[in-house]
Parts: sequence; C-alpha cells; structure tokens
Amino acid sequence: MIDLKQMTMDVCHVARRCGEFLKEERKSFRRDKVEEKNAHDYVSYVDKETEKQVVALLKALLPEAGFIAEEGTADFHDEAYCWVIDPLDGTTNYIHDNAPYCVSIALRSGKELLIGVVYEVCRNECFYAWKGGGAWMNEQPISVSDVNDVEKAFVVCELPYNSDAYKHTALHLIHSLYGRVGGIRMNGSAAAAICYVAAGRFDAWAESFIGRWDFSAAALLVMEAGGQVTDFYGSNDFVEGHHIIASNGRLHHLFADLLPQAYPHGM
Repeated sequence: MIDLKQMTMDVCHVARRCGEFLKEERKSFRRDKVEEKNAHDYVSYVDKETEKQVVALLKALLPEAGFIAEEGTADFHDEAYCWVIDPLDGTTNYIHDNAPYCVSIALRSGKELLIGVVYEVCRNECFYAWKGGGAWMNEQPISVSDVNDVEKAFVVCELPYNSDAYKHTALHLIHSLYGRVGGIRMNGSAAAAICYVAAGRFDAWAESFIGRWDFSAAALLVMEAGGQVTDFYGSNDFVEGHHIIASNGRLHHLFADLLPQAYPHGM
C-alpha cells in the first residue's frame, strides 16, 4: 500500500530537481536545437533529457509503475500504477524565455488519479495534491476562488496547435465571452493554468487537443482544491480524453454551456 502523502513529497523533490535542470539549461539554450513535432508544436533536447531524468527518478521511487510520457521515453503496459508525465509543459514559452513552464507528474491507478505534482519553474512554485489530502502550494493549502459573477470571471481560453480543427471553437468562445467576463487570458502551459485555477488565480479554463500528460496532475489539484473538472460535455470520466474544462465549480457553466454549441455532435 502506497503512503500517498510521503510519495507526493518525494515526487515534489523529483519535480524540483528536474525544474532546476530546466532553469540551468535555459541560461545557455539555443533555439537552433529545437525540432518541430507538428505545425507549431515544438520539442527540444531539453524536453527529452528532462524526461529521461524524471523517468529514472520515478522508477527508483516505484519500480512496479508504468509510464505515459509525452516524449515517449517509456510506455504503459497495464501495470497497477502508472506515472503520467510532461517533462516540460509550456515548451514554446520555454523556447522564447517566457513564463510559465513547468514539470508535471501524476500517478494513476487505472483511471483514478492518486497524486498530482506540478512545479512551475519561473515562480519557484510547487503545486501538489494526493487523493483525499487537499491541494497545496509550497507547503500552504490552496483552494479555488469563490467567484460566481460572470462579469468578474477571470478565464483562460487556450489556443491548441490543431488550429484547423479548433478555430471554430476558439472564435465561438472569444465571441461569446469577450466583453462579458472580467478578463480572458492565454497562458501557454495547460498544467500551470489549471494549477492557477486550483489556487484561485483563474476561475475557469478550457482546452482541447491536449495530452493526458498536460492535465492529469493539475486536474487532481483542482478537484482537491474544491473545484470541478469534466470533459467538454460534462462527463467526470475525462482522464483518457483530450478536451477538458477545469473551474472553481461555480463558473463551470461558462464553458460547459458554450462548448457543446461548437461541437453539437461530439468531438
């Protein structure tokens, strides 16, 4: 039986250690070493090397666990436990020396999220949660906001790389929300933005065409912080999906009402 609290503390150490590597590499980072995985979707030697480090350190913590990792360092083969990791969430931000970017690590058992750790390098903020243990940032408890007035809502409308498929949705959201809510932002890091929902900095967030490594850790943080996470159609069964809404719960309807209008027949 895993001691989830102790394991979470150990994972925080892993995330911080790898975050320090990201910080040091950024000082001498060369943009000519960047590769383009898909249109405007980048990866660098830093992503790959950080992932190797994360995988090695997590294997030492829980040798029996499998992996779902963005850069493909290791694979999941039906193990009882599975790490879901993004070694560098916010690669485009990192390439341009722009905040935020982070290390994201989640532990799952089946579809159940057990641990979520996100280390945001630029602000030296480690967000973490374990199932039933609440949500934390740098040893301080965090909770979602209590904003329920749409006109005061501070929301995130990210623009994923799949521009042809998502453009209609993006325009629909901006058209529907601009001038109606208190503010709209684009963050460039799904993991960081969702953690900011957990910490009450944002009130609601939504994005599609993202990987499990982008949202898994932060999704647990939002739920443990008192918020709500669903797919675009309101289902709580989102962990294998690619379109997610995270909110303080009070304003979940902002995206939950608008997104099905853009995709009435499902994604």
